[in-house]
Amino acid sequence: MARTLNLGILAHVDAGKTTLTERLLHAAGVIEEVGSVDHGTTHTDTLALERRRGITIRSAVVSFTLGDVTVNLVDTPGHSDFIAEVERALAVLDGAVLVVSAVEGVQAQTRVLMRVLQRLRIPTLVFVNKVDRAGARPGRVLAEIAERLSPDVVAMGEVMGAGTRGARFERAAETDPATLDRLAEVLTRHDDRLLAAWLDEDGVAPARLRAALAGQTAAVRVHPVLFGSAATGAGVAELMAALTTLLPTAAGDADGPVSGTVFKVERGPAGERLAWVRLFSGTVRVRDRLPVGDAEARVTGIRVCEDGDDVVSQALTAGRVGVLSGLAGVRVGDAVGMPWPGAAPAHHFSPPSLETVVEPCDPRRRAALHAALTELCEQDPMVGLRQDDVRRELSVSLYGEVQKEVLAATLADDYGVRVGFRETTPLCVERVLGRGTAFELIDVEPNPFLATVGLAVEPAPLGHGVDFRLGVELGSMPPAFFTAVEGAMRETLQQGLHGWAVPDCVVTITHSGYWARQSHAHGTFDASMSSTAGDFRLLTPLVLATALCRAGTVVCQPVHRFEVEVPGDALSAVLALLARVQAVPLETQVRGTAYLLSGLVPAARVHELRQQLPGASRGEGVLVDAFDHHEPVRGPVPERARTDHNPLDRKGYLLHTVRRQ
Repeated sequence: MARTLNLGILAHVDAGKTTLTERLLHAAGVIEEVGSVDHGTTHTDTLALERRRGITIRSAVVSFTLGDVTVNLVDTPGHSDFIAEVERALAVLDGAVLVVSAVEGVQAQTRVLMRVLQRLRIPTLVFVNKVDRAGARPGRVLAEIAERLSPDVVAMGEVMGAGTRGARFERAAETDPATLDRLAEVLTRHDDRLLAAWLDEDGVAPARLRAALAGQTAAVRVHPVLFGSAATGAGVAELMAALTTLLPTAAGDADGPVSGTVFKVERGPAGERLAWVRLFSGTVRVRDRLPVGDAEARVTGIRVCEDGDDVVSQALTAGRVGVLSGLAGVRVGDAVGMPWPGAAPAHHFSPPSLETVVEPCDPRRRAALHAALTELCEQDPMVGLRQDDVRRELSVSLYGEVQKEVLAATLADDYGVRVGFRETTPLCVERVLGRGTAFELIDVEPNPFLATVGLAVEPAPLGHGVDFRLGVELGSMPPAFFTAVEGAMRETLQQGLHGWAVPDCVVTITHSGYWARQSHAHGTFDASMSSTAGDFRLLTPLVLATALCRAGTVVCQPVHRFEVEVPGDALSAVLALLARVQAVPLETQVRGTAYLLSGLVPAARVHELRQQLPGASRGEGVLVDAFDHHEPVRGPVPERARTDHNPLDRKGYLLHTVRRQ
């Protein structure tokens, strides 16, 4: 029976994962020639910008066959600006290969990826690449892997001729006593029965150790380490063998209820949405009607990955990855059919911490820009779009400056819209300081609305989110009015006292009241004497704004955790640079002749740090950063322009919202 393995390849940027993908496809007979990242001829980097820059921006899925196993291989970005692409790929994986450079060793982004793989319980092989490069140090890198990634790693062989073009990987003989001892030392840490058998005079048969290795790899207790060179092909055959013998294949009942997840959304030639789906259970057929997200849709077409291409199919079965057409309104992260209880939860990586205003070079193209950005945000939901109707501005949230170039190139190449950007600014938040209350009563000045609303706002723990609670009886007014209050409350909290979103707070409705539906004798509805949901939607922002003023808020800026590796003789210059950008080093590690500095830096200064690091470190410094937390802003409080009629300006707000009699 054919099996399926949905495999992710992850790595720090430039570790060689795209070249490894090319080598695997070539070895499997899918492509005739190995593509080159430098020459822009790779099979998976299809975007023009990917080929120009030699980096992966969008996750790509390509399929090949190893014996009776169909491998759907996901090549993911390594640059930290595109970490959202990596996150979406994780939701569909059965196993992963984490690529580490034999020259650079374990880098900061490698550690971030390994932590997430372990947290999600994704079985992972480690492939130490570039053993043929000058400066390759496979033995030292193995020690780094054990020290910095996981102590539960086991080398599956050794490298001969490291650092030379003829470097090769020799798989350890299964009957070699030293190999068995090394394998048993790691495996017996997690298996008392195996330990007891190993201590017995007769020892453990190699076949039992092989089975234990596969079992513990699948259980994410052990990570086998292989070595090789994607450039020369050394060690690739051994890696391919390990994929089918050590990683678990997809499980799922093709006859069960349909359950899958959307991990990528693209647009077809006619502008239609194409949803990349991993199906965990059941079978989807053309013309099936399925629950998708909060709606229902009919599948009009199916393509499945097969031998380096996606081909038309009449069905998508459990365990497979495919492209479904016809799912109008589908978004990344939507469930297809029933939600899958074992699916990876969303957002294992940090949200974007920067934003910028996007402006069309031709003002007449503003509507086209809005449509294009809306479509792009469908494909990447972690890059948010903010529309300011008052100033007619569009803002997008970002991970870093590289995304600006990608966004500009995509808008120009795919949509014919040339754009410019304003200065990137940190994406702050406002945190509630205390408890504040306010209320306005129906038919009591200065309330012009036919509604009574009272609200209390107070802080909640970090990560709690916005919690809406009832402090009045549920039956005190129609449910639609409570819904209107909650909806307006959540929308208002997107812009606090200084214009920033207000997360992590509890809002309690303390007063409620309405006028019941009034009619004249002839049965006509009297709008002037009857409360509507609109009254509650319009009054709530005024009440909440007053409550927020009384509670007080503090603006907090995003702070990134950074790791920078620099040569020893550049340490003083880099420390001076860190001081200039207000970075705070918290830990220093000695790594041979280099230093690894880690600490915190304001998100607003990260780009400056990245630009100046090469000069301070003679081009040898390596920086990786990611959002860590928010902290109160020191000095002048940054204000964010509002996109609505400001409820803090009561007179101006009422001029635009009070209903006409």
